[in-house]
Amino acid sequence: MKKAKQFTPSEIDRIVEMAWEDRTPFEAIHKQFGIKESQVRRIMRSEMKSSSFRMWRERVSGRKTKHSQTSFSHRFKSANQKG
Repeated sequence: MKKAKQFTPSEIDRIVEMAWEDRTPFEAIHKQFGIKESQVRRIMRSEMKSSSFRMWRERVSGRKTKHSQTSFSHRFKSANQKG
């Protein structure tokens, strides 16, 4: 079984902040921290009150901007891409 990466409190705070933002796709969190959406959900569940977690999950479920493949956001394009 693969050992879970241990994050510092400041890294956890940043992951929660990025996950909470509507326009930050899960792929950006994966690129920065190397964790998948399911791991982000686990962190959010452990760091938030139950009611806040449920509200967040309802808000991001199916939201196009949380998944860069379906997002129209160009926020995380590399510098050499035009758009």
